[in-house]
Amino acid sequence: MNRGIFITFEGGEGAGKTSVIARLQQELAAGGNEVLVTREPGGIPIAEQIRSIILDRAHTMMDERTEALLYAAARRQHLVEKVLPALNDGQIVLCDRFIDSSLAYQGIARGLGMEQVWSINQFAIGDMLPDLTIYLDVAPEVGLQRIANAAGREVNRLDLESNDFHQKVRAGYLALCEKFPERIVKINAEHEPDVVYQQVLQHIGRFLNNIE
Repeated sequence: MNRGIFITFEGGEGAGKTSVIARLQQELAAGGNEVLVTREPGGIPIAEQIRSIILDRAHTMMDERTEALLYAAARRQHLVEKVLPALNDGQIVLCDRFIDSSLAYQGIARGLGMEQVWSINQFAIGDMLPDLTIYLDVAPEVGLQRIANAAGREVNRLDLESNDFHQKVRAGYLALCEKFPERIVKINAEHEPDVVYQQVLQHIGRFLNNIE
């Protein structure tokens, strides 16, 4: 049986990742593919509990290194318990966030440095990188306004960070796009949702056709 395909979705707060993934899952499944949708941090009970600690708005005093280590721990358990079994079963895995989030948020925005955060995560994931990463680029003020307008969407600890923090996150992602152009596809997520989705669909369709 052929190994599955690991596709991750990245972006700042309010970029629209969840909506895009939900539509994509339906389209890929309708085409006869077996698709698993999951998220980070979370996706499995242990990682969801770590998620609740990381994103709790009461934990504003959390140390930057503690935060980075918690993300890496959740990532490891999620990978071995959910992602790898699905890939070994030949499924397409659509994951809301993966290692690039840590590199942008903790490496750049928290000031820990990408190399240091990469080292932590390399211990957690080995050489397991996504086959394709879709980065939904949105200005922080646009993304945060979307969150403010979205009824029912959880407001977590990261949403409460300063605009400067979110600008650094975006700068981190843009640096990753330049560093890994063969893996990361940048899409302007400030367009209308249908336009954004169609662009995502085109890139993923092209990618899947190239590996068949």
